[in-house]
Amino acid sequence: MRFATKLIHNGNEMDKNTGALSIPIYQVSTYHLRDIDQPQEYEYSRSGNPTRKALEETIAILEGGDKGFAFASGMAAISSVLSIFSSGDHIIVSQDVYGGTHRIITSFFARYHLSASFVDTTDIDAVKKSITPNTRAIYVETPSNPLLKITDLRSIVKIAREHNLITIIDNTFMSPYLQRPIELGFDIVIHSATKFIGGHSDVIGGLVVVKGAELSQRIYSVQNGFGAILGPQDSWLLLRGLKTLKVRLDYQQDSAQKLAEYLQKNKNVKQVYYPGLQNHEGRDIHYSQADGAGAVLSFKTIDAEKAKSFMKKIKLAAVAASLGGIETIVSYPVKMSHAAVPKSERERLGITDDLIRVSVGLEDIEDLIEDFEKALY
Repeated sequence: MRFATKLIHNGNEMDKNTGALSIPIYQVSTYHLRDIDQPQEYEYSRSGNPTRKALEETIAILEGGDKGFAFASGMAAISSVLSIFSSGDHIIVSQDVYGGTHRIITSFFARYHLSASFVDTTDIDAVKKSITPNTRAIYVETPSNPLLKITDLRSIVKIAREHNLITIIDNTFMSPYLQRPIELGFDIVIHSATKFIGGHSDVIGGLVVVKGAELSQRIYSVQNGFGAILGPQDSWLLLRGLKTLKVRLDYQQDSAQKLAEYLQKNKNVKQVYYPGLQNHEGRDIHYSQADGAGAVLSFKTIDAEKAKSFMKKIKLAAVAASLGGIETIVSYPVKMSHAAVPKSERERLGITDDLIRVSVGLEDIEDLIEDFEKALY
């Protein structure tokens, strides 16, 4: 079954009790126990809810994993995955990881002596050199946020298997439509479902997909124990959003390609970062492991003043910290997504005051280009 069909027909498209063409919102906390001597699937909604289960099963099918888990936010999903590790463990993390991930690792988990090395995971030798006797996992983003750097997922899997490490990826930018890391050997996939999976800037959620029974049980123990679960209303919204994922992303990434090509020619832009461009570093690796370039790009203006001017002048894009909605969203990473990363570290990574990130929406691309032209003037 091809992906577009799988989005609609995956076993969770219909209520089996009534035939309703939408899974009901089971707005319930507690379930009647028919027999106290016999376990039943649903007892308390922190442990399991039919609406949430439909979402969890759907994302597991789409990613090709064994189990899916829905959390109250993307950060709840990331934090819950990191919670399977113990004091004294060490993990290797992409150096330009999302700022919220950097913050939770260095501020919260550091208190419990989970250590991390932030490494350029596009440099496989650097990854190898960072492995210690206490290393337990490699955590990557590709394309990375916000410079769209490309990590070779197959090489990461090879290293991890040689050293018995868990592989984790934040797949938010690509979604399961464009990239399915479990098919390449990854163990855990994370999504901020707030973004492309929800797709309408109206829900906060996080999703995790796991390969393997033992890891799945570890994640479930954290989900059930901490209780950072996604509610049934939000689970339903994500189920609805998933149904249009392909058609939205097809349009959005086509527009992103055209916008990136326009920006390359603009005299007030000095660099564009987008995997769909021929000169993007790592482009060939990206297309060997993904089915498209996605709908997120970044660019650097000629100076910081031009970037700030652009953010004030732009009309058809929301100025916001998120991405993946039906509207085009522009963000200023040094003040938004990566504000928690120390300035010296941001500058070392190339996340500078002249950098703007764009999540391309569903507007007519000609209107967007005209608006960008005026804002960059």
